[in-house]
This record gives sequence, C-alpha cells and structure tokens, in this order.
Amino acid sequence: MWALISAVQVLLPGLLLVGVVWYGVHLAQLGRITVGELVTVYSAVMLLAYPLRHFEEIAMAYSFSRPSAQRAARVLGLRREDAGADAVPAGPGGEVPRGDLYDPATGLLAPEGVLTAVVCGDPDLAGRLAERLGGHAPRDEDAAPVPSALLGGAALDELPLAVVRAAVLVQDKDPVLLSGTLAELLDVPSSGRVAGTEALTAAYCGDVLEALAQASAEPDGDPMRTRITERGRSLSGGQRQRLALARSLVADPPVLVLDEPTSAVDAHTESRIAARLRASRAGRTTVVLTSSPLLLDGAERVVLIDGGAAAAVGTHQELLRRDPRYRAVVTRETEAEQDAREASGPRGTGERNEIEEKA
Repeated sequence: MWALISAVQVLLPGLLLVGVVWYGVHLAQLGRITVGELVTVYSAVMLLAYPLRHFEEIAMAYSFSRPSAQRAARVLGLRREDAGADAVPAGPGGEVPRGDLYDPATGLLAPEGVLTAVVCGDPDLAGRLAERLGGHAPRDEDAAPVPSALLGGAALDELPLAVVRAAVLVQDKDPVLLSGTLAELLDVPSSGRVAGTEALTAAYCGDVLEALAQASAEPDGDPMRTRITERGRSLSGGQRQRLALARSLVADPPVLVLDEPTSAVDAHTESRIAARLRASRAGRTTVVLTSSPLLLDGAERVVLIDGGAAAAVGTHQELLRRDPRYRAVVTRETEAEQDAREASGPRGTGERNEIEEKA
C-alpha cells in the first residue's frame, strides 16, 4: 500500500508535467503561443507539483486515520449498563463489598484476605479469567453468556462501575506505563496504607531507582523526579513489570488480581518479590495467575484450573506430590517423562524429590 501511494505521488505530477509540456510544444509549433508563454506555463506546472503532492499526502493520511478514529470513537463511546432495580446493593452507604471472590464459570474461590495462586495451562484462559475477576467479562454475542464473578456474593457486573473499580484492581500481562515522572506514576488513588517507598521495596525496584537516578536531569539525581518515556520504553521489560507491580501495591485495593506479574524478571529477583508480596498484601485478597514455582511456593493457597474448571486445591508442595497435571504445568514435565519416572520405582521417587526441590 505504501509503495503504491509513493508511486502515485511521483507519477501524477510527472504525467501532468509531461502532458502540459507536450501540448505546449504542439501549440508553439502551430504558432498559437510563443516560446516565452510555453516557459511560463512550464514554470506554473512546476509550482503546482508541490501542492499536488501535499494533497496526495493528505489523502493518504485520511485513509489511515479514519479507521483509527472510528475505533477510538467506538471505545470512548462504550458505556457500562447501569445496575438494575433488583441488583445487589454496593453496601451500607455505598461501601465497597467485602468477602470471598468467586468465579462461577470455573469454580475458582479466592478467600478474603488470602494470597491465592492460580495455575492455568492455557495462557488465554488465564487472561479471560483475570478479566472476569475484574468485572471485565467480554460481551460476545455469538458466545454463550458467561456468569459474572462474585465478590462477597455480589455480582460484579451488577454493581456500579465506580464501586467495582474501587474493589478490584487487575494488572494484566502487559501493563502500560504512561510518560511522566516516577512520582506521578505512583500517584494513584489509594488507601494510604502502603507508601510509595514500601511498594518499590516490595517490588524489588532498587536497581530501577539506580538507573533512573543516573538518567535524572536533576542535580541531586532524584529518581522520583526522573521522567519515564511513553510506555516505559527507556526501561527493560522486567523493570516495567516491577514498576507496574509497585503501582498496584500503592493502590492497595481490597482485591488485587495479578496476571503473570514476574514473567520478565530473573529467578533471583522473582524469589525476593515472592517473599515480599505476601507481606505487603497481608490481610488483603490477592489472586496471582502464574506458573512460576517461586510465586506458587509463597502462596497460601494454590488452585489448578484444568479443562476450564478448578481441578485441584492445595499448597504448592502438596499439588506437586499428588497431582500429575499440576506437575506437568509447573515443571514442564511431559506425560511420557512422568510414566518413565513412575516405572523406575525408588529411583523415580528420588527424581521426583529433586523436581520438587528445584520447583
């Protein structure tokens, strides 16, 4: 498409110039115009070629911008349906509902105040589950209706949008960092229970602060006043993930859903984040969708989602010992390897213990 438009930009002014010059020479040969008039016409055509090329660029920009503008208008025009007259009330005085978080579609239960890890073999299923837990159930007219997640017995899609946003925060796989200073990034609506420095420590952002201090334009090298580029392009993937996690911890919502929050960090950093995350979220409901053994080992409760439903519940070590489906997802052990290990008898038991120690 771009090659065609570029060719047209050169071809049309060239055809106009060739056509006018050819016709002008023909008229000059007949004596109907002088050579000076021909030169004047040629100069006029050369002047017209520049605005003509700009006109083509405008047409090109319009052809690309119009669909984008339509998509943006469609997104901005989305409105959540108001709760009906028989909807569950938000609570006394419009308070945020409290209680267990439950997903009827999979049977997942996240008890209140507990750090629950969820293991899904299908990343797409994990993403859809995170959306439902945040009240973002997709509306597909062709698909069967999916029941809304329940918080304290209240359906999230029947609550006012402001109440849902105050109750549940979802951090997806690819969190967005807007341009601005680090202080502005952490300046989000929050309970005030977790300070910015505490959240940065819990997310193990020490090296990120050092990098921002070195890049700071301030004389004192204050990392909090260092500007972060759009979408955090000046940072690595792991640094962006940790800053996004710190932002979520500062918000301190009653329910926090994290979808693969440490997929881009190394194991050394991940182990420290796992240890600090549980302490930072003490007394709050936290759901972590991950297959990382380090995060799973730090969770109070682990749920395996298999075949679109909750298939097993326990701690990380319990599920490793008793559930081959869980072991296959977490340790990447194939079914053939499992059969071979079990057939090897005592030796297989030793290998399994080795796998558990590594996990």
